[in-house]
Amino acid sequence: MKQQYFEIGQIVNTFGIKGVVKVNPFTDDISQFEKMDTILVEKKGNLQEMQIEEVKYSKNQVLLKLKGIETIEEAEKYRNCYLKLPREKAKKIPEGTYFIADLIGLEVVTDEGELLGKVDDIYNSGANDIYVIKDELGKQILLPAIKEVIKEINLEQEKITVHLLNGLI
Repeated sequence: MKQQYFEIGQIVNTFGIKGVVKVNPFTDDISQFEKMDTILVEKKGNLQEMQIEEVKYSKNQVLLKLKGIETIEEAEKYRNCYLKLPREKAKKIPEGTYFIADLIGLEVVTDEGELLGKVDDIYNSGANDIYVIKDELGKQILLPAIKEVIKEINLEQEKITVHLLNGLI
């Protein structure tokens, strides 16, 4: 099932006294914050659309001035809230690439029909992404996201077919 919203960051602190919030971004392209007029803030389970007035950067973090948050005290109330973006507003990705959120939870089977488990996490090792597959007993298998291993990703069937190279497991 495709996710309707993507988490693109988390408010982790305040910045200054005028209501600016400091955000840890979950996206590899933090400049996309500049292209947005509004953002969804998840606070206590509710999504609230807020207008972005200003975007700045500090180290690897994003500093956002959101309309309606004018003081450090108001900004403090949003600490730990997640920022979300509707799927239709997410930037388009090239064919053959996938949003991590769409791959988490997919079943992973070998090209010989053996069920390995489900995608539990994906991280980047520098050279390529690594898919963390977890079986029902909690055992993990790490698979490199290379074309020799990842044979097919089928979002409709919620399944990834892989070929296990010698020495992978």
